[in-house]
Amino acid sequence: MSVPIPAAFGDARRALSLSTAAFTVCFAVWTIFSIIGIQIRDQLSLTETQFGLLVGAPILTGSLVRVVLGVATDRLGGRLVYTLTMLAAAAATFLLSWATTYPQMLVAALGVGIAGGSFAVGVAYVSRFFDGARQGTALGIFGVGNVGAAVTKFAAPFVMIALGWQATAQIWAAVLALTALLFWAFSTDDPVTAANRGRRAPLRSLRAEFAPLRDLRVWRFSAYYFFSFGAFVALALWLPHFLIGVYGFDVKTAGLVGAAYSVPASIFRAYGGVLSDRIGARSVLYATFMVSLAATAILVLLPGLPVAGFLLVIFMLGFFMSLGKAAVYKHIPSYYPQNVGAVGGLVGMIGGLGGFLLPLLFGWLKDQTGSWSSCFAVLFLLVAGCTLWMHLSIRRSRTVLQAA
Repeated sequence: MSVPIPAAFGDARRALSLSTAAFTVCFAVWTIFSIIGIQIRDQLSLTETQFGLLVGAPILTGSLVRVVLGVATDRLGGRLVYTLTMLAAAAATFLLSWATTYPQMLVAALGVGIAGGSFAVGVAYVSRFFDGARQGTALGIFGVGNVGAAVTKFAAPFVMIALGWQATAQIWAAVLALTALLFWAFSTDDPVTAANRGRRAPLRSLRAEFAPLRDLRVWRFSAYYFFSFGAFVALALWLPHFLIGVYGFDVKTAGLVGAAYSVPASIFRAYGGVLSDRIGARSVLYATFMVSLAATAILVLLPGLPVAGFLLVIFMLGFFMSLGKAAVYKHIPSYYPQNVGAVGGLVGMIGGLGGFLLPLLFGWLKDQTGSWSSCFAVLFLLVAGCTLWMHLSIRRSRTVLQAA
């Protein structure tokens, strides 16, 4: 493993602060359809399928674009790519406010999704400012930007009710564009990009950029993130619907509980990074998977839990998933220091696809079985598969070391 070029403490702290703030705004924009989509649905008289596709389109784009943006960050530097990503997403979000037909809104929604790709950019950019002993903590803090989803859930309804969904989109676009300009003005190139520019180092070939993606370990990390991040996003989207259907909550209360679920689980991602640095990412993942197995088993086997018991279990699940998210990304700069963008982009893409696909699977299973707890059966099988894969991989690696 190569050692990252040291960065001054002030530069590292500023890069982390600016990147986290920018990612928070990007995440708020990425999830804007969870609020303005309600007025758009009523305005265009959309079916549930059309509405689901519209809300899911940004999630899909934001997931798929992460590999490309991650590689671009490795090659061109995070400062430039981050700024351009935010400006492109801001432009798409502003143009959304002028859309009048469903196809136009779908195209605009795909553009809004670029904001979700900022995660891969930020991971590659921030990791270059910190050595291996601090990368877990730094990336955990950066991941707190997930709280941007809760910002939108709390603030956007008031703006939308007062001014309409078009004005909401324009305000979110303006804030993102301003964030991009401030990021460019106050950030600096990461140490690797600055050093390469100084010696005019040639760009690596695309084959070298994507070479680690042939490693099965990368796909194992992707499976872990599919659960820890993708299932977390899926639960955040599904939870209000679940609470209304099972416990009879009204829409406002269910929405507040959903937002309350997102906030602490996002913030504790930073703690997951600290733990990964202190006791090791592998230990944090083991704890995440063990508790998640127990929690999902309880939710499957005891579908009639009182609401207080259900909320206790679901919040515990969200807390440990948050720790797991940070632990997964602690592995990437440790194993692939020269390809953080490509590997981090792929892992982030797979995780984002989980947030897109799992709610669709939850809905389909509910229609087919009539059981609200079927979603937790899916999560139990998913985390069981991750646990088994990790355990077998660790045993295999220890056997190889002993044989050597």
